[in-house]
Amino acid sequence: MYAVIAAGGKQYRVAEGDTLTVERTGTEAGGEINLTPVLVVDGVTVVSDAGALAGATVLGRVTGSVAGPKVTGFTYKSKSNIRRRWGHRQRYDEVEIIGISLGGGQKRKSSASGTKATGNTDGKADGGTDGETDGKDEE
Repeated sequence: MYAVIAAGGKQYRVAEGDTLTVERTGTEAGGEINLTPVLVVDGVTVVSDAGALAGATVLGRVTGSVAGPKVTGFTYKSKSNIRRRWGHRQRYDEVEIIGISLGGGQKRKSSASGTKATGNTDGKADGGTDGETDGKDEE
């Protein structure tokens, strides 16, 4: 079983146990990340439909960070003695793929009752205005 994942604007073909270098994920070494599958191949079954991939997951573990090759540049303007040397070294995360699962392909509801959450976290029924008005006369 293998998958094609999207990470950092690029796509990679991975299988369980593979180690790859991706752009920084913001996860510390030893942390697990969930990578977005674009295609999953399980023997003869190829899954590329967005609805079927909704339940598919590719799990990876960040093993450490590495630095890419040094890129140097030099700019100048002739006859004016303006010269500038610059360099850049991109940082990457090294990720080990620890699991690929196809899942059921069905999306889970966000809450058990099936109702949409209102996002009101302050406990006030009116959205947190606390009885204040916006300065307009209510008649």
